[in-house]
Amino acid sequence: MLFGLDGVEVGLIIVFLCLFGGILSGFPVAFAIGGAGVISFGIIAALDGAGLLIHQAIDTSSAVYADLVNSGIKPEAISVFRYPELPRILEPVFPRGWEHALDRNVSFIVNRMNERVLAGQSIETLLAVLMFVLMGITLERSKIANDLLTTMARVFGPLPGGLAVSVVVVGAFLAASTGIVGATVVTMGLLSLPTMLRNNYSPEIATGVIAASGTLGQIIPPSIVIVLLGTLAGDLYSSAQEARAQLVGCTDALTYLGEPAVVSVGTLFQAALLPGILLALLYALYAFGYALVNPDKAPAVELGSTSDQVITRSESFTWFLGVPVAVIAGVMLLGNLNMVGSQSIQVDSFTDIGESASLRTNVGPDCQAAMIDLHGQEAWDVAVAQSAEIEAQGGVVASVKLSDEEMIAAIAAKEAAAAPIGTGIAILAVIFTLILTTAKGVRPTANHAPIYIGLIGVVLGLLVDMLLIRPSTSSGVTVILMLIPWAITLYGCTHAAIMLAKNELIRVVFPPLVLIVAVLGSILGGITNPTPAAALGAGGALMLAAYRRLRDEDKSGKVILFSTFAVILMILIGVNFDLRVNQGDISFESWVAFGFAYTAWLYAAFGLLYSCYVLYRAGILPPVVRETAKVTSMVFTILIGSQILNLVVISFGGEHYIQQFLRSFDNELTVFLIVMLVLFILGFVLDFLEIIYIVIPIVGPVIYGGTFDPKWVTIMIAVNLQTSFLTPPFGFALFYLRGVAPKEVTTRHIYRGVIPFVLIQVCGLGLLWVFPSIVTIIPDLIPN
Repeated sequence: MLFGLDGVEVGLIIVFLCLFGGILSGFPVAFAIGGAGVISFGIIAALDGAGLLIHQAIDTSSAVYADLVNSGIKPEAISVFRYPELPRILEPVFPRGWEHALDRNVSFIVNRMNERVLAGQSIETLLAVLMFVLMGITLERSKIANDLLTTMARVFGPLPGGLAVSVVVVGAFLAASTGIVGATVVTMGLLSLPTMLRNNYSPEIATGVIAASGTLGQIIPPSIVIVLLGTLAGDLYSSAQEARAQLVGCTDALTYLGEPAVVSVGTLFQAALLPGILLALLYALYAFGYALVNPDKAPAVELGSTSDQVITRSESFTWFLGVPVAVIAGVMLLGNLNMVGSQSIQVDSFTDIGESASLRTNVGPDCQAAMIDLHGQEAWDVAVAQSAEIEAQGGVVASVKLSDEEMIAAIAAKEAAAAPIGTGIAILAVIFTLILTTAKGVRPTANHAPIYIGLIGVVLGLLVDMLLIRPSTSSGVTVILMLIPWAITLYGCTHAAIMLAKNELIRVVFPPLVLIVAVLGSILGGITNPTPAAALGAGGALMLAAYRRLRDEDKSGKVILFSTFAVILMILIGVNFDLRVNQGDISFESWVAFGFAYTAWLYAAFGLLYSCYVLYRAGILPPVVRETAKVTSMVFTILIGSQILNLVVISFGGEHYIQQFLRSFDNELTVFLIVMLVLFILGFVLDFLEIIYIVIPIVGPVIYGGTFDPKWVTIMIAVNLQTSFLTPPFGFALFYLRGVAPKEVTTRHIYRGVIPFVLIQVCGLGLLWVFPSIVTIIPDLIPN
């Protein structure tokens, strides 16, 4: 044995040293990881061939081992850590020789590259990384971040610590639009740090709030960290729970858990939303509290107004708070009274399958005992009673096809129970009403006749829906009936949009806010998965950047505006009409709807191409494409290199050794705390990409194989990595900020400034630990 250590331990140390040596060597990290894997395998193979690496394995042929197995202990639960007194045998770390391990590694590398990089199931999700990177870099290079910072500084500047609060708000905006920590920290460091210093902010609070707000991209969706973690978490959780179920004697995870062992990136986005907002709120509250205690270090600053209109407090309260709350609450109340709701009369041509028991009860005794231990005796008794009742009634009722008469009766019953006002029309009415009323509040001295006309159109639209439109009314007839009310409404909204555009806050904040809501809303609402939503965000960012560029050049941006309306028109037509024209017996209105949708698609595509031309002509598109290609290539190259390193660790038993060590602790909480501490320390010196692709696959089968909610585990890891980004002396966000900070701002200022925010991060982790419902409440409320 070398240095008195087990051969596997020596192998892990060699891999660790090679990895850090490669990172510190100055080579690009993406190549250093793969190179570390190759070099470490060569060293371990040479030492193993020389007989220097000896592994002390448990002697499975011994009587003591047999007695343990016969006592009911699963072989998978027996390890040298849990039972150190077991007899051992000495064997090389490569029992079948390093040549066999090399052949196995090469085969695995080819297979894993095919699965995760070229054509596997996760490649579609990983494409979201490319789209989100393109979206973020486009918004960064188009100076939209600059506009946001300037505008928010004018809004919050008069408050104590207002500039710091504005940085937090913009940091949350950029996090939701870029998801890239380095880009956000550098952008805000360049734009806001000089302004804060000129206005007598202390370097500590200025640098601390910039570094902390920049790391919000780690957790606020659409976070690249969440995308990459989600692609791994889904596989790890599924396989770990399958292994857990089989370990206790059940056939599969569905039987044991009573639900599918599935977690998706979209679900993780839902889970990350509240924690991200919570951290941003804690940052802002600290900045405000710091300014109250130290007014000379974070003074209030008057940077001008965002509007040329004088708006009183009562007007602000009425039109910006009272009316929106009243409108939304009124619609919700009407929904509870069944005045607003779905008007769909589609029915399934087959009856529903009879309800089954809450748990599967036809299992073996070992599985039964494990399920009772997991779910409780009461839940098991309920499932047994349900199964007995179902069997007494002849078993689970099979699905049967409805007759024509039954179909007609079902449709009539559904139409009779439908709400008078459809959900879609009610949502449009709320949106139009808020646009009109907000415009009145923004321009209190303007001519409001068009606003009142628009509101009349909203009321007419609701009356037409109630009196003339039935659930059985076709979509084409509905459009004709709603044409006049919505035309009147759009007349008012057009004038309202002109009024709103004269307010700097709305003009700057509204477009990126709409883009963020469109992207996140489609994911969080379960409408689509992250990849199409990311494509929508990338296209929207290109069009938004092009529109801003045209405005800077005093040129018309109507082409891009009309393209945006074309996208909205496509969505509305697709929701309300059946556009499957490749089927037989197509109605006339479907052909007309398809023609309008196809025309809108062509115009939207033209608008996107025109936006790319505008950005190319302005010299913005080429660097955006190059930077996107660079970041995306780095991600995928690190993915390949980390696969090589992981396979090296697996080949000599390192992964199994680490997992056995973690499983030797009887307390699942202790295991998770150990993993979180290791991840926190590694976050000082490794980027999140290396941690996700190297460390998580090794510890994942353990932390995802217990009773903890996988969504909670993943979000805790993401927040933990975010904390390590801030922690001195090696936090990556600190180096990003140091690179763009003025000379008068020292490294000591940065370190002292981030310490309170590190403590806030730790408090945030503690809150998520004590109240895990902060993570799980939104996924539980929104169907996936």
